[in-house]
This record gives sequence, structure tokens and C-alpha cells, in this order.
Amino acid sequence: MNKLFPIFVKLDQIETLLVGGGKVALEKFQALITNEERSNLTVVAREIVPEFEQLLVNYPHVRLHIRPFKTNDIENKQLVIAATNNIDLNDELRALTSLHNILFNAADKPDLCDFYLGSIVTKGNLKVAISTNGKSPTIAKRVKELFNDLLPDEIDETLSLMSEYREQLKGDFEFKVKKLNEHTKNILRHER
Repeated sequence: MNKLFPIFVKLDQIETLLVGGGKVALEKFQALITNEERSNLTVVAREIVPEFEQLLVNYPHVRLHIRPFKTNDIENKQLVIAATNNIDLNDELRALTSLHNILFNAADKPDLCDFYLGSIVTKGNLKVAISTNGKSPTIAKRVKELFNDLLPDEIDETLSLMSEYREQLKGDFEFKVKKLNEHTKNILRHER
């Protein structure tokens, strides 16, 4: 049973450290930057693949350090993502982040993780996160494709209209929820 608690993090308001410079690190970087172009991000890597280095040119606010990881790299960080194939480094990062109450993710090492990076479907302001509890990123990718096809592009316009409607409603929380539920009961059927 999947007992993960999904949250949406404001990456421009927290500090994130990405350790690694290979293809997996590039994939993690792209996931972060796609969701928040202004992510407060530091990348530390012994070496970096050319395509990653070329992409970083477009994000001058991202701090890049081409050198081995140092213990003080985690200072003032709230999220640390390890995208390395160095087992000892991953274990060191796990221990350090635990000691300093920093959330940690190690690519392809679910047992070391506090959180997973799921597949994400974005349609304007609507964002759907998909988790397989670390069991199968491939299945998550397929579900993402399904949602991308099922959700109409017009859903963002509907969200804007619903936001305006919600602002116009007078009454307590319970009343507003009831009215919004009545109004949205058949919304996706009508969107298609």
C-alpha cells in the first residue's frame, strides 16, 4: 500500500542541492527546472556530462561546483538529491541529511529516500503527481501519458473560472465546498 503523503514544494523558496553530473543528474535537474525555472539550486559534481553543462548555461542562477562533494555543501539546504553511482557517497549523504533533518532522495535507491520524484502531468495551473511508491517509474510514465491524453487543454481556463466563482461565494467553508462540489460534479464530462 502506498502510504506516501504528496506535497507540492515551492522550489524557488527553498534551497536544493543536486549531487552528480551524469545523465541521471541531468534528468533530475530537468525535472526540477521544468517545474520551477527559478529553483534555488546548487549542483556539485566531480565531472559533468557535456549536455548537462550546455543546459546549465541557460540557468545562470544555478550554482555549479565541479569538484567532489564537501560536507558543508548541505548547509542551509532543505532538499538534497543524489544522482551518483557512488554507494559510499550516497550513504554519507543519507547520514548527513538525517543528522541535519534535510529531506533526501537518492536516484534509483528507494530505501535511502525520504521522498520520491514522481511523474508529473501539468495542464496550466493543474498539476497531477503520480507515484508508484518507488516500485516502477516506467508504470508512472505510462500513467502520465494517459493523463496527458485524458485531461483537456481547456482545463486551465476552467480552473480560472472556478477560482473567480469561489471568490464570489459568500458563506463559511462548508457552504463554499458544497457549492463548488455541486458546480463541478460533471465538469470533466462536459469538457471533452
